[in-house]
Amino acid sequence: MRGYFGLGLDGIDKPMNLGAAMRTAHAFGASFVFTVAAGAAGAASAREVGLSDTSDAARNLPVYRFETAADLLLPRECELVGLEIAGDAIDLPSFRHPRCAAYVLGAERTGLSADMLARCDHVVKIPTRFSINLALAGALAMYDRTLTMGRFAPRPVGPGGPVEPLPAPRFGPPLWVAKAARRAKA
Repeated sequence: MRGYFGLGLDGIDKPMNLGAAMRTAHAFGASFVFTVAAGAAGAASAREVGLSDTSDAARNLPVYRFETAADLLLPRECELVGLEIAGDAIDLPSFRHPRCAAYVLGAERTGLSADMLARCDHVVKIPTRFSINLALAGALAMYDRTLTMGRFAPRPVGPGGPVEPLPAPRFGPPLWVAKAARRAKA
């Protein structure tokens, strides 16, 4: 998969949700995690967060902390994608993920702050009947990104696993094959 992604949490209050979101981001291969205006969760001890972050994500990927949405710094060409239940938000199954993205989730009770929503390049919603757990919402967004941007064999028409092999790369042979061929010619 080309590009990268990170996961952010805006105004998060619960240390267990912070730990679960960090662990899930680590499991899906996030390049970084960030918090903005983390309330009680930001002041929580590493032990409290570690109760749900059993992968010790904070020691295995960068974690950035920002005081306000205005302080948030993202890499160049990184698009900010807010996950929020909003009338004008794009349904996640209809959203094309940016190659380089940071997904941000709002606090458990209040959602994304107005300042954070204003910073977002895209706002996406998970088509559920009501709000779901913050870490679960992040997991669904990261899973959808993996599913739509990764290289997987096509789904079969009937139940069960794939019956067709993974298609060959569209952009020529793998890089190591091309390099070996050039070395052989030299």
